[in-house]
Amino acid sequence: MEENKGWHNRGYLPHYDAGDVTQFITFRLGDSLPQEVLIELEHLRHEGTEGMIERQNRLEYYLDQGSGSCILREPECATIVQNALKFLDGTRYELIARVVMPNHVHFLARFNQGQPLWKAMHSLKSFTSNELGKLHPDVRPIWQEESFDRFIRSEEHFSHVIRYIHENPVKAGICKSPDKFRWSSAFVEAD
Repeated sequence: MEENKGWHNRGYLPHYDAGDVTQFITFRLGDSLPQEVLIELEHLRHEGTEGMIERQNRLEYYLDQGSGSCILREPECATIVQNALKFLDGTRYELIARVVMPNHVHFLARFNQGQPLWKAMHSLKSFTSNELGKLHPDVRPIWQEESFDRFIRSEEHFSHVIRYIHENPVKAGICKSPDKFRWSSAFVEAD
């Protein structure tokens, strides 16, 4: 059985890895944000809780603008990530909601005791990086090293995160309704 790390820091972002907890995870392509945006966001990191909230809001805004290579816009690339998320469902976590955006991924999952978040993320990013790298050898690194994770604190928070995940393609102007976006758990296949 693997050990969960509790609160820990791998670099810039704090992570909570306790097993048997529901987490909202965001990870993004390595080129998803221009250098000037990264510098702007870095300044907010040092402004306490309000700065971190503002930083996250701006990060989400910039990601939805579709910066970088956006290789996940390609059906073959989105399928690789979507299938990898589904593959780990039942072994590393219980997958609750997901969306594969052009330059980032959101998912909500309940991580099993003894199946640490860090190990699931390593498996997911390592496999998809190798597969995406075969299709796009010019895009390096495939993934930003850090990912953002937030554990779910209440039923209201849980519902909010599912809505956020499913509405993200609508908010980004990719589709008019969550059920029309193929790379989301809200997708409904037309008959």
